[in-house]
Amino acid sequence: MGSMAFERRYGQLGSARRFRYSPFVLANPPTILATSTHRPGLPIAREGYRLIAAAFVVALALWWFGGVIGAVLGTVLLAFVLGFFRDPERAVPGGPDLIVSPADGRIIKVARVQDDRFLRGDATLVSIFMSPLDVHVNRVPIAGRVIDIRYNFGKYFRAFADKASLDNEQNAVLMEDEHGRRLCFVQIAGFIARRIVCYLHIGMETERGQRCGMIMFGSRADLYLPPEARVCVEVGMRARGGKTVIAQWT
Repeated sequence: MGSMAFERRYGQLGSARRFRYSPFVLANPPTILATSTHRPGLPIAREGYRLIAAAFVVALALWWFGGVIGAVLGTVLLAFVLGFFRDPERAVPGGPDLIVSPADGRIIKVARVQDDRFLRGDATLVSIFMSPLDVHVNRVPIAGRVIDIRYNFGKYFRAFADKASLDNEQNAVLMEDEHGRRLCFVQIAGFIARRIVCYLHIGMETERGQRCGMIMFGSRADLYLPPEARVCVEVGMRARGGKTVIAQWT
């Protein structure tokens, strides 16, 4: 897709179209905060508090009125919601030139692409599919500064489909490190996901592995790397956000 065609379809980075909102119940506008919503000592993402409370009420009703089957269903429901919003601590690698995974999940694509949207040149695309059972808190791949953020309303194809990278609702974060090296990571809503949360803002300084947002209920994260980044993973491998080394600057 040429740059002019892309700009007609998606708009310029930093344009007034940066934030567009979905009409779905859970497709709220992206939440932009200066810091992570993680509460020390409680390994649950704050975004899940209301849903966890609702799941507890439903589970309690099932336990009380549903007999053995209801008790089992209530327990499974509550366990699933608690598990989805878990927010574990991670030991972030300390090497100076490392690029870590922005998300937990299975790597479904590593490919050379012509990126006309973010880096505007040759790039390597690493795609990570997050199933509903994975941790969905996202993390910053590098220490650096947020150059731009763009949120695009889109469709809800299954997150593992290639067309999800272009057509699905997504939030793109363009970053630059202290040496001027840039990369872009993209939070992409999937078939089930209906809300993307981002804690970052333009100009914000970040640390590698810092919590930066989450995507609700099954989704995908794309990482666009320039040619000077050497990829260290391959398709089929599993990644942990903020911990798995995806690539290294050369």
